[in-house]
Amino acid sequence: MNYTSELKKFLTSQYIFAGTRIALAIVIPSIILAHFGLLQEYFLFPMGTSFVGLTDQPGPFVRRRNTLAFAVISYFFVALIASLVKDFQIIVYLEIILFGMFFSLIGVYGTRLAGVGSLSLVVLSIFIDGHLTGHDVIKSLIIFLGGCIWFVIVFLIVSTLQPYKLASQMVGENYLELADYLRIKAKFYRKNENVDTLLSQLISQQIKIKDQQEATREIVFKTRKIVNESTTQSRILMLMFLNSIDLYEKLFTSENDYRKLNHVFGETKILNMMHDYLTNMANEITNIGIALQGNIRTKEQFNFDKALKEIYHEFYEHRLKQINSDNLEDFMLLRQVLMRITDVTDEVKTIFRVFDQDVKLAKSLSTGLDLNKFVPKEERLNRKVLLSNISLDSGHFRHAVRVTLALFIGYLFSKMEFLGIGHAYWIMITITAILKPAYSTTKHRNLLRLYGTIAGGVAAYIVLYYITDHSILLAILLTTMTLCFSLLKSKYFWAVFFMTIYVFLSFNFLRPGNVNLIFKDRIIDTAIGGAVTFLVAYFVFPVWEHTQNLQLMKKSAKSNLEYFRVVMDLFINKKENDEQYRLKRKNAIIDLANLSDNFQRMISDPKDQQKKLETVHQFVTTSHLLTAYTASLSQYAKNEDQYPEIDSQSWKIKISSELIRSNSLLHKEEFDHDIIDQSKIEPDDHVDELLEKRRRELDESEYKDHRDPTKISHLTELKSIQDLLELIYDVAKDQRKVVENYYKNKSE
Repeated sequence: MNYTSELKKFLTSQYIFAGTRIALAIVIPSIILAHFGLLQEYFLFPMGTSFVGLTDQPGPFVRRRNTLAFAVISYFFVALIASLVKDFQIIVYLEIILFGMFFSLIGVYGTRLAGVGSLSLVVLSIFIDGHLTGHDVIKSLIIFLGGCIWFVIVFLIVSTLQPYKLASQMVGENYLELADYLRIKAKFYRKNENVDTLLSQLISQQIKIKDQQEATREIVFKTRKIVNESTTQSRILMLMFLNSIDLYEKLFTSENDYRKLNHVFGETKILNMMHDYLTNMANEITNIGIALQGNIRTKEQFNFDKALKEIYHEFYEHRLKQINSDNLEDFMLLRQVLMRITDVTDEVKTIFRVFDQDVKLAKSLSTGLDLNKFVPKEERLNRKVLLSNISLDSGHFRHAVRVTLALFIGYLFSKMEFLGIGHAYWIMITITAILKPAYSTTKHRNLLRLYGTIAGGVAAYIVLYYITDHSILLAILLTTMTLCFSLLKSKYFWAVFFMTIYVFLSFNFLRPGNVNLIFKDRIIDTAIGGAVTFLVAYFVFPVWEHTQNLQLMKKSAKSNLEYFRVVMDLFINKKENDEQYRLKRKNAIIDLANLSDNFQRMISDPKDQQKKLETVHQFVTTSHLLTAYTASLSQYAKNEDQYPEIDSQSWKIKISSELIRSNSLLHKEEFDHDIIDQSKIEPDDHVDELLEKRRRELDESEYKDHRDPTKISHLTELKSIQDLLELIYDVAKDQRKVVENYYKNKSE
């Protein structure tokens, strides 16, 4: 691992930028208040700032601004109601039920409002007992509201001063994820690597790339400055993002028979050279990502031309010595791999030219795309959507019931005098933070929060025991707060670890000398909250991942069928509809990633809820191969060359029929039995005759050593296309059998 690059990635990321912004927005007013001896009296000001700061999620400026405004109103309203009714126990119980249900259910409108809803429940937890408002409730609430508004002001100032910052960081993160993807791909060319393990790692990385691309699409395609302005910076940002998607497709298409490659060429130098080359390329892509995040320039540090020339030389020398009629197809496969590596290299070089402020290239950008079609859809704010989800058939409603019940139970625990808790807020905060719609996520976060709290508590105890200097403690507080907010969305354990430290230090500033009490309360409250969360998540209307499998399988199968058809239409007619092609490609990749993500979460469910685990795993694997092989085929479909030797129309009918059968079986629909006959069509290709002719030439005459890295023989391309079509057909047939087995073993 390159620790220097990892540190740069973190220090230039949106997470550290956002974390620092939130921390400074909290700490600067706190220092001013502390200087005048008012921090203890105005403690709710920085608290309000932190709540609104945590609400701010990456996205277009307008949506972020509107979400923050809604958050300020929600938090103040919840704090007001909680403070007014805190002495009326029956109304408090009713308050927990109403707020718990409503603020959990607004998650139907998307992740932004889900975040507001979750933090609104944290605000409820803080104010429910009146521990922090004191006797002057109105004054305390105004201070809290002031802190909320303060962060909105900070957000507006920063967004005005740096309008492209977030978009640039998000596009940069796309390249960082692609670099990690390429590093995994490079390992396939090392000898004795476990191909199945690497394939699982690839699928996991695809999930990360999908999530990152979805978030970036929304920012880039919905930010008016980027879409509408004709500045070089806005155009380059748009082009860099579109190029990252094209680069991903090129990386995605380089799917090969790695076992065969290693079996045939494993003892040669060439595969190891390919591994080193791709690893160095991944490092260059990492540099692009870091430069985008940090808004700095970068140039190629690795000499692609020289290294690629050395690989080609090794290939040509080995081919000259070893090629014969028996291994002709093996060398065709290796030549095709080299050509794909060259294509990826050309894409990376283009990206470097764009990023190097190629103004002429940037000004020529005109996507011609309806960008709205490529942006993730969010539910519109109307009450019909909310009302339609008030049913046990809705996952959102089930989650709302679980959250409300868990908060209710947690609050009851705080009222049990024999436990000696005396306050409810940390138990309820723990429940709100841990309890998520998916059981697997809840289980994972539960453990991370417990471990992070214990570790952070011990660290804070040591700090407070040995350090008494207020300046040093304040520096540690600022550092841990920044790290907490920076890591909250990526490294939950470390976020909780640093959160626990800064909470201990904050309470120590307000009430010095209570470290033992804080330590005991925090650990006990977290343990109680975690236990309540686990029991409710397991027993109350749980939504197990296996219940989502069939729907996600249907989506993936449908998307792969549509993707294959649009590629074959392009292959046959050579009339490119770029928008349709990109849209079908996006849908296939996203639906594959969603299916894979759901499968990985199912593995964390209890054993008795891992229904049809092996069958679903086989479906995920075949879906991945279908998408990858179709993407590989698309590279030939998009060039201008013709391939009349391939019976393209018959292949389209043959493969489509298998994909249609899988779709029909998944939907339990009847299909025309002519489809079965169509799947048995034998395409009238002429590739084998050409191969046989080439073999005879090798046997009968001396091999002519042509060495031109820029050209690949027409026969090699034909063989690669035919192999891809055969692979797609075989995988489509395997997937259809997997679907048949899925229903055959329904009683599992």
